[in-house]
Amino acid sequence: MTPPPAAPNGRPDSGPVAVVFGGPSAEHDVSIVSGLAIARALAEGDRPVDLVLVDLERRWWWIPIAELGAPPDPARYDEPAELGAEGPLTAGEAVDRLARRASPPVVFIALHGPFGEDGTIQGLLEAAGLVYTGSGVGASAIGMDKPRFKRLVRGAGLPVVDWLEISRRRWLAEPTAVLAELEEFAAAHGEPRLMVKPAALGSSVGMTLAHGPAERGAALELAFRFDERALVERYLAGARELEVAVIGNEPSRLEAYGPGEVWPGREFYDYEAKYTPGLSKTTPRAELPAAMAARLRELAKATYAAVGAAGFARVDFLAVGEAVFVSEINTIPGFTPISLFPAMAATGGYDFRSVCERIVELALERAAERARPPLRPADLPRGVR
Repeated sequence: MTPPPAAPNGRPDSGPVAVVFGGPSAEHDVSIVSGLAIARALAEGDRPVDLVLVDLERRWWWIPIAELGAPPDPARYDEPAELGAEGPLTAGEAVDRLARRASPPVVFIALHGPFGEDGTIQGLLEAAGLVYTGSGVGASAIGMDKPRFKRLVRGAGLPVVDWLEISRRRWLAEPTAVLAELEEFAAAHGEPRLMVKPAALGSSVGMTLAHGPAERGAALELAFRFDERALVERYLAGARELEVAVIGNEPSRLEAYGPGEVWPGREFYDYEAKYTPGLSKTTPRAELPAAMAARLRELAKATYAAVGAAGFARVDFLAVGEAVFVSEINTIPGFTPISLFPAMAATGGYDFRSVCERIVELALERAAERARPPLRPADLPRGVR
């Protein structure tokens, strides 16, 4: 992967950025709000910015930059052509358009959920040799897949909440056996309530708190509307929801900010609680003993390093008393007005624009470190040609 050419002033970090937002996932609307906020911040810093929308049908559109002056209403983007957008293009056509520019932009991926956060778009951009923000293919895929993420971080010695993974195929074939397994799992932990969620989705979409046996089947059915697999977790009564922002590439030089805390305005932090203004309460500075706050930051950095994350991420925790559990990693956290990632970064001196700029810089640094001449057969040792 080759870094983009330097801008006319000689500084590659002042070059163009294409902010890609929207996407074909249930987090489409949240991504639009995040992407527009990021693009506005970068444009206000005099950086050339393209607005690239991926719609729900996976079609790509170039949105007029004048849209940055409009209210960030996701409904405006239901019909991109009515906004004067160029398109639609296929993914291949769009990526080729970006790669063929005289000064290829850094692609700022602001896509939440599947397609954007699971390694799919990262693979497309890698194939085209484009520089992009955030984690690479492998770390993105692991971070998005909750059961695989749990297995990896538990293997690294980090604490996670006990879970079961249930496939849709098995549920359809033997629902009675599945429900019996869930009952045994709940009884083993002395708690009838279980958290049920799609295995690879974010923003609490498709997530249910099943209070007892009668609700578990419906909770699985909802999760399977969004994924082929469901994650069923032990419920931690009274757990605090804590989050840490991590910024950086090299594990030895990571920055961690927070912990922040969330107080859901509903029984748990579901989609409505996350994105309805005023319903939930958050703070970028949780009231914690200094030692516990430091421990959470170290756990966040360890989690980030374990999955091979890069650029930026948010690591979420559940805490009951002094017991702390890694919940998940969000390799493309929200940049909405109520998102905790930029608020926690602000406690470390980053304003919204500077954290967006730092993420672009880290993308360029990572690309420069990975850049190397093509390997040719003549370069290989004789025995492996």
